[in-house]
Amino acid sequence: MIDVGNQTFRSGVLIQLANDAINFMNRTPRHTLPPQGDFIGSGVYMIFYKGNFAKYSHLSNTNTPIYVGKAVPTGWRTGVISKPLEKKLKSRLSEHARSINAASNLNLSDFECKFAIIPNDLAAIISVIESTMIQLLQPIWNTTIDGFGNHDPGSGRYQQARSNWDKLHPGRAWAEKLQ
Repeated sequence: MIDVGNQTFRSGVLIQLANDAINFMNRTPRHTLPPQGDFIGSGVYMIFYKGNFAKYSHLSNTNTPIYVGKAVPTGWRTGVISKPLEKKLKSRLSEHARSINAASNLNLSDFECKFAIIPNDLAAIISVIESTMIQLLQPIWNTTIDGFGNHDPGSGRYQQARSNWDKLHPGRAWAEKLQ
């Protein structure tokens, strides 16, 4: 019989890593969504809401993000970063801005973001930081109203259900095709 207690790995390092990322981002300025200007890099980000949409008004002008996400460099899963000068973080934030802008009941000007660029040699920690931040901060678009970060599933795959985010915030053309 296997003694699960002897086989269970525990470490506070992951929580400390996420807390360090949160503390770092708390010291950085908020930016418009998407941030103005070009920059390269991958990393983690938080999106904040400052408007008066009823379901989110409690978040307005707080340090509680509405969403936490990540942008990873090409090749991070295999450990071979093939394109070191990509604008992955900028691109992901711009993609979210397009989704918000497409929604019929949201205003892009009500959103801001903070982010941490993670060097490519540390890309393996991006997913760990993101998931731990989600556990710690419980952003509503990650936990309750799932689907904001979804991508167009593509032709032939529109039989999927529309996400809760797209039900609450209609307007993304590809999501309107979902059954």
